Amino acid sequence: MSIWVIMFAVMLLSFAVQQVLENKFRKYSEISNSGRMTGAEVAVRMLEYYGIHNVKVRETEGFLTDHFDPRSMTVNLSRAVYSSSSIAAAAVAAHECGHVVQHAQGYAPVRLRTALVPVVNFCNMTVQWVLLAGVLLINVFPMLIWVGIVLFAMTTLFSFVTLPCEINASQRAVAWLSNTGVVTDAERPMAVDALKWAAYTYVIAAIGSLATLFYYIGIASRRN
Repeated sequence: MSIWVIMFAVMLLSFAVQQVLENKFRKYSEISNSGRMTGAEVAVRMLEYYGIHNVKVRETEGFLTDHFDPRSMTVNLSRAVYSSSSIAAAAVAAHECGHVVQHAQGYAPVRLRTALVPVVNFCNMTVQWVLLAGVLLINVFPMLIWVGIVLFAMTTLFSFVTLPCEINASQRAVAWLSNTGVVTDAERPMAVDALKWAAYTYVIAAIGSLATLFYYIGIASRRN
């Protein structure tokens, strides 16, 4: 199968999931959480609950740009999350704080992901050029494409290591929201639904990366 077919299929599926995610977020953004807490308030309260006092909660620009930055020790919430008291805002804010808790408690997949960051940054800068050269020079220097495959395999590994980090952060978020009464048992499935579709974006990225890796392995194997 052509790499372009694989890339098109992944892009199409990724676009479809992103559209569903945005629709889910807008849907649950119209429903207030029982605690009437804004995303910022949820984040601050969850951090205090776990005794984390060295992380700041900030408002950031964009839509669904929410993230935890361990370098600056900040939870960055988009405007639609920071000041909203919706179920979606509470779920997203708690999810990002779930990453903070992982970081503070030394969650194993997070430690592995953090250790891979400098390696993956290097791979991302070089892998496409090495793979391109490897394909073009496959009859002259057949080992070069395998070097590219190893580099690409590191980015694929990173994608799969990210999955348990994201899933676990969502599980922590929903459990905390339920246990503290920010969302009721009736609202819990809505929070789960919103975060579930966010996780799907990472699943698709990982599958697409794995499919592309197998494609290049197939090229190298046929040459041998």
